[in-house]
Amino acid sequence: METFMYDDYNSTDDPLIFLCEKEELMKFGSIFVPVSYCLVFILSLTGNALILIVMAKCEKMASVTNIFILNLILSDMLFSLSLPFWAVYHFSHWIFGEIMCKIISWVFFLGFYSSVMFLTLMTIDRYLAIVHALSTARHHRIRYATGASLVIWFLSLAASIPEFIFSGERQNSNNDILCEELSFMEHHYHTWKQVSFYQHSIMFYLVPLVIIIFCYSRIVITIRKSSLHKKCRVVKLVFFIVLLFFLCWTPYYLITFILYWQNILSDSACDTSVDYAYYICRSIAYFHCCVNPLLYTFLGTKYRKHLSYLIKKKCLPVKTIQQQDLSMRMSA
Repeated sequence: METFMYDDYNSTDDPLIFLCEKEELMKFGSIFVPVSYCLVFILSLTGNALILIVMAKCEKMASVTNIFILNLILSDMLFSLSLPFWAVYHFSHWIFGEIMCKIISWVFFLGFYSSVMFLTLMTIDRYLAIVHALSTARHHRIRYATGASLVIWFLSLAASIPEFIFSGERQNSNNDILCEELSFMEHHYHTWKQVSFYQHSIMFYLVPLVIIIFCYSRIVITIRKSSLHKKCRVVKLVFFIVLLFFLCWTPYYLITFILYWQNILSDSACDTSVDYAYYICRSIAYFHCCVNPLLYTFLGTKYRKHLSYLIKKKCLPVKTIQQQDLSMRMSA
């Protein structure tokens, strides 16, 4: 399950693990994980669907930032669609079959990869627009955003194909069915998982983080030297979207790194406190797909106005809406 995200503590075949009592940890995981995953799924689907409705009905989609945000929302929704399946998996075992194991693993990673790439692209776009003052015709910008989005989806699909190919079912010593990334050779299984983890950590965490830190450092310096107040609003929104994404994922990567070295050094084998922290940090990481609706609610003035207008349109009589529209036009 969730390959680089998860070393299956509940179902490992390593006999050394059973020297420690981890029954309480397993009970905690079988309750906490499904509840947190289902909560993230409901919040993400509801919040992101609201943003899509508002953008479709009220916002002009013909802007580079909106095109990237639309694609980011689709990435988050794809990611969250896999969570109910993982919730059931944690509650019992994998019951959906071999093909669904491959499809859900593929959807999970497709959502994750595309999210990271779109966040990085949004940052680079702001960097080029502000630091290098690249301004082209509107239709060229829209064409560039559409083309860049298609490239990212293609790269994300290509990067997630191995997850589809190598994910599959296997049976553990307790005869539970697992959905995991499998190696061609069983004796290389743990090495394969370690390589996979480092590959994901470097390519989809450290490298984007370094690029984003560099870009925003230059953006901040440029804004402080000039009066780009209009662009600053867009930069602030993109900055907080990116910041919260990495704040959600950083604890997970830190705790996984600690677990990795604990396993290598065979240190604190019976200390379950790190395992509890792993469950909690992973759920926090997955909360990233709920971030966009929250930021739009607190930072997006136009979004709040459009959302309240749509709610009133559904709840109030037509005459009242027409009067409000007329008063808004007169005040403008």
